[in-house]
Amino acid sequence: QVQLVESGGGLVQPGGSLRLSCAASGSISSFNAMGWYRQAPGKQRELVATITSGGSINYADSVKGRFTMSRDNAKNTVYLQMLSLKPEDTAVYYCNVHVITIRLGKRYDYDYWGQGTQVTVSS
Repeated sequence: QVQLVESGGGLVQPGGSLRLSCAASGSISSFNAMGWYRQAPGKQRELVATITSGGSINYADSVKGRFTMSRDNAKNTVYLQMLSLKPEDTAVYYCNVHVITIRLGKRYDYDYWGQGTQVTVSS
């Protein structure tokens, strides 16, 4: 079981910045991938950014050039630096861990989620 604790959300004006943190209970270098997702009111949860165990990072088109995901293996923490925030970035942001295990030749996928942190961009 993996436990995730997000922090860093809050209220910020348009054009402002925030940095989210996600601390994991296990060694993040052992996870197949970690990601940030967000869910706005009345909308489905959507991917914001992911990082694989090999360090490859992918971003949603809507945040490319504004958001940067990074990780600190020593602290078992991933970060999401958000710049030039827009009102449409308002959402609850969730941290995700994806783990793949192989047992008796069969693949098992597990997803773990944090409790979420609210980001509100408003003047």
